Amino acid sequence: MNVTIYHNPACGTSRNTLALVKAAGIEPTVIEYLHNPPSREQLAKMISDAGLSVRAAIREKGTPYGELGLDNPDLTDGELLAAMIATPILINRPFVVTPLGTRLARPSEVVLDILPADAFKGPFTKEDGEQVLDQEGKRIV
Repeated sequence: MNVTIYHNPACGTSRNTLALVKAAGIEPTVIEYLHNPPSREQLAKMISDAGLSVRAAIREKGTPYGELGLDNPDLTDGELLAAMIATPILINRPFVVTPLGTRLARPSEVVLDILPADAFKGPFTKEDGEQVLDQEGKRIV
């Protein structure tokens, strides 16, 4: 299965998502988007395919969101996308693209919606100790 993750290795959610993809036996294409951001068209498509608004895909915490005035409700999607491309830390993460769909994997277990359900053979526990998959590889709800 062809899987791409827009990853930030400094982010625990992104690391957990990558680990879940690998636990499914998939070696994804990893794009460190802070160094190699998607094009404006790619970003707009990922956001749309994930069923999000552009505003919902912006990261506020730990970014210059407020300093740039991005909290202004009059800004257009185009203006918000331009800010995200110019300052990639504003792109919320991690976005994951698979043939089964696209998700902003926050929380990380959202990625399970777009991975083959039968790919998991055992438990999975996130970095913080939260168990996501049981002994049979089934999602814990």
